[in-house]
Amino acid sequence: MKKFLLILCLILPGLGFAQAKVDTIEVFSKLMNKNLKAAVTTPSEYPLTDKKYPVVYLLHGGSGAYYDWHQKVTEPGLVNRLSDQYQLIIVTPGVGPASYYYDSPKLDSVQYESYITQELIPFIDAHYKTISKRESRAITGLSMGGHGSMMLSAKHPELFIAAGSMSGVMNIDTRMWKVPEDFRTLRQEGQKLMLGDDLNYDAPDFSPYTAVGLVEKMKSNGIALILDCGVEDFLIDTNRQMHQLLLENGIPHEYTERPGAHTWQYWTEALPVHIHFLNKHLSRQQ
Repeated sequence: MKKFLLILCLILPGLGFAQAKVDTIEVFSKLMNKNLKAAVTTPSEYPLTDKKYPVVYLLHGGSGAYYDWHQKVTEPGLVNRLSDQYQLIIVTPGVGPASYYYDSPKLDSVQYESYITQELIPFIDAHYKTISKRESRAITGLSMGGHGSMMLSAKHPELFIAAGSMSGVMNIDTRMWKVPEDFRTLRQEGQKLMLGDDLNYDAPDFSPYTAVGLVEKMKSNGIALILDCGVEDFLIDTNRQMHQLLLENGIPHEYTERPGAHTWQYWTEALPVHIHFLNKHLSRQQ
């Protein structure tokens, strides 16, 4: 019997007031030989009906965790409210701290692209009342999670109908980041460890491990895209680069810059916009 731990009705700290229910689940990854946690939010009516629901995968940022979207937003219970408002299942998976949701060619312990697409999504579809088809599945995330969302949707258009990025790392080239040198060096060393030394960061032949290197795939997959970034964000130049590449390649997308930095206040304000956009493209037909 397949081993997994499903902890039902475990409400994350501080969320007891919300109507929507949050399950904390633990999924065993055969690919990486380890357990990974996720939070699954279901609408308040979920236990009372046999109907199935679209799913939004909501990704955390670097050095984050599966519970960030529940515990760090400046509007408590925001994910729960949106789950109820739009009648969605919202899944917030946890991954490695600076893994960018890709499969490392160097480390067996960093295989998060395959984990999300081959293990987590099938697990959610098997254990929850989901509409388990591309037209009813979307993905978005913040910072590193924005990179993951754009990368996973570009490489796996059979899984997602829409994707978004909030303050996303649209290019892992840290030369474009407005950060202190010690942080830049830390991220560069992490990339070398996971991806090796032979990365090409320069246009037009970007590394396929960075979101801007996947624009060609975005041209034909028909995925609805939404991107935004604060003008004070240290990743603003990578977002402007992605926006320009999408324009040059005639790829439809919504792009917004507005006041704000790399903060939970910004992402709290951005999430309802993303869920509204994604919901417009999600099918309820089973």
